[in-house]
Amino acid sequence: MPSEVMVALLSLAGTFFGTFGGIRLMSYRIEQLERKVEKHNSVVERMAVMEHRMENASRRLDVIESEVGK
Repeated sequence: MPSEVMVALLSLAGTFFGTFGGIRLMSYRIEQLERKVEKHNSVVERMAVMEHRMENASRRLDVIESEVGK
């Protein structure tokens, strides 16, 4: 088998394995990014709930203060 054919086959194999490894790495990184986004969204949702609770607590305090001030 000519040396050019051997070099071409080795290059093909190297390209194939390099591409496969790159795809696996990219999939792993995307998965990690999705986990971080899920954590962030969870924090945002909890903060929205807390803001709503704080508004309600503030209203109740205003009512209590107005009643005590009478």
